[in-house]
Amino acid sequence: MTQISILGCGWLGFPLAKKLIEKGYSVNGSTTSENKLSILAEAGIHPFLVTLESEGISESITDFLAKSEILIIDIPPKLRGNNADTEKKVFVEKIKNLIPFIEQSIVKKVLFVSSTSVYGNENTIITEQTTPNPDTESGKQLLSAEAVLQNNSLFETTIIRFGGLIGEDRHPVKTLSGRENLENPDAPVNLIHQTDCIGLIYEIIHQSKWGDVFNAVAPFHPTREVYYTGKAIALNLPLPTFSLVESGIKKTISGEKIETSLQYQFDLKNY
Repeated sequence: MTQISILGCGWLGFPLAKKLIEKGYSVNGSTTSENKLSILAEAGIHPFLVTLESEGISESITDFLAKSEILIIDIPPKLRGNNADTEKKVFVEKIKNLIPFIEQSIVKKVLFVSSTSVYGNENTIITEQTTPNPDTESGKQLLSAEAVLQNNSLFETTIIRFGGLIGEDRHPVKTLSGRENLENPDAPVNLIHQTDCIGLIYEIIHQSKWGDVFNAVAPFHPTREVYYTGKAIALNLPLPTFSLVESGIKKTISGEKIETSLQYQFDLKNY
């Protein structure tokens, strides 16, 4: 039985772990909260309390990686809130501190969960051939972390860059509902549902698509105004209103490569 370690069993990592267990994998899962250890265990995940800091990593990291052939890293930069300024300086350092432990383990395949924010706001169709040009701190940190992993020759790294994340309990329309004069009414949406995130990661592992970079967004790009207005109506929420001024920014993320490479079909009813 192949063992996989998932660093970060949160909104995506936890249901991903359960999916992989259903598919016959053994899964080590990490959390930074002692209260979640029992929750992971109840789901059949081998739980580990792992904390990454710029100065080092908790000792449990060695046991967490032991006997795992594959490592999934799903710990996005925390660039909001009271610790944002500090986190700007340390996220890449955390990834660098992780590298020696990966090298000392039997891990030979790494999947890093990144974001399409590495591309910035380009007024064009974005593919994996587009040169990243992040205009946010989060995008800059993720791009640097990608490079740290990709440049290591002791393991193969696949980067999956997700668009805007949505799910049953997570949708931007809930934040936008009732707001007025929202910007960028004509900008296309670039979203991906939690179910498809999990499905794509599973297929990358199942089909051994290592050493590659994939954009992961649904082939569904209505404008922000059309989409969020329609979604608010569907969910019986107060409608958002949008500015009459066109933004001119029409960044469309293409997920054609990952669809073709994995022969994957997105479940568009979730959008």
